[in-house]
Amino acid sequence: MSAEWLRRWRRGGPAERPGGTQGGPGPGPPPTALRYRRPKFLRGVGVEESPRGGRAVRGTGPERPLPWGAGYAEVINAEKSEFNEDQAACCQISIRRREPGLEEDEEWLILCSTQFLTGYYWALFDGHGGPEAAIIASNYLHYCIKQKLEEVVGGITEVQPPMHLSGRCVCDSDPQFVEEKHIHAEDLVVGALENAFQECDEVIGQEMEATNQTGGCTALAALYFQGKLYVANAGDSRAILVLKDSIVPMSCEFTPETERQRLQHLAFLFPKLLDSEFTRFEFPRRLKGDDVGQKVLYRDYFMEGWGYKIVEKADLKYPLVHGHGKQVNVFDFALHDIKEDNVLIMATDGLWDVLCNKEVAHMVRTFLAKNRTDPHRFSELAKYLVCRARGKERGHQWMLDDSHEASYDDISVFVIPLHNRNED
Repeated sequence: MSAEWLRRWRRGGPAERPGGTQGGPGPGPPPTALRYRRPKFLRGVGVEESPRGGRAVRGTGPERPLPWGAGYAEVINAEKSEFNEDQAACCQISIRRREPGLEEDEEWLILCSTQFLTGYYWALFDGHGGPEAAIIASNYLHYCIKQKLEEVVGGITEVQPPMHLSGRCVCDSDPQFVEEKHIHAEDLVVGALENAFQECDEVIGQEMEATNQTGGCTALAALYFQGKLYVANAGDSRAILVLKDSIVPMSCEFTPETERQRLQHLAFLFPKLLDSEFTRFEFPRRLKGDDVGQKVLYRDYFMEGWGYKIVEKADLKYPLVHGHGKQVNVFDFALHDIKEDNVLIMATDGLWDVLCNKEVAHMVRTFLAKNRTDPHRFSELAKYLVCRARGKERGHQWMLDDSHEASYDDISVFVIPLHNRNED
């Protein structure tokens, strides 16, 4: 799928080119570096494409409302780089049931109907070594999440995901194996997000190599789907739920330092670990010959959730489980009494480098309590948080109100009101 998407993207087909340009049929010219721009939903609010000088806070306004009335604001760094390396995206995602072999629709984002499940998506990306990787991720990750969810939608809509996506039962005890593994529809959504992150990482690598560029980006994505909020993270951005009486961390930052032991362990074990006798995949049960060619529940080393894969002969080897991911958190709305001022705060490290969870939560509660009648208070709150982390310019420095050094980094913030959620 990634190769096809890139092909459409480069020629300016149904997958829109990041610069907004449109091209004719055919392979087109060799890929070139993506043109820098700010998030699509900021268009029309006076945001220059290449900001220079100053640290003006920019955000969404009433003319372009975001899903659920969410607020967004950003500010460029204090001359650390020429461009704001953060990127953001948000949209509605419609998931359709797809039959194997059918081609993608011309327009993948379509109006919801009874044939579709609807999700809502917000994401932040912090570019490293330039904005290019973040631009690719902001254009592509939601498309990839949609595709991965569609691949397992047959299992998501079942009370208990079947062992075989086709419904075939090779082993009479398959439902028991799935139950013993405690696999639920939620785990398929988690697995889809993890697979989407993995594929997006591969696409970024392909595109950066094709255009002779270096760099990368973090990714923090929130997906509301079937009454649950899923937050997936790769990097040092952060998301927290600010409730009336509590703070719920929805992501866990990881850096080369925090992941050092796991990475070193895999690097030490992986080269000879499989030794042609094991499969790295985990299945609810040991596979049989009749499973070959079927789509069966599985998970890979980076997954905490589950997905479906077509069984190959190599998968019949003895399974070796060597760990799983830990970067997706789930919040079930049915288990909580959501209040009007409950919000999800998503921000890049420019905010969290100078403000802790408790400080942000206090600012959120205080601001919302003082602005209950403002219909745009969530947008204003996003700007307020960015302003507090940016601080004020004093001479050649940016300082916080308490005279500590402010953030010199790019700062991007989403404020997502949970009470305004759209039901599927």
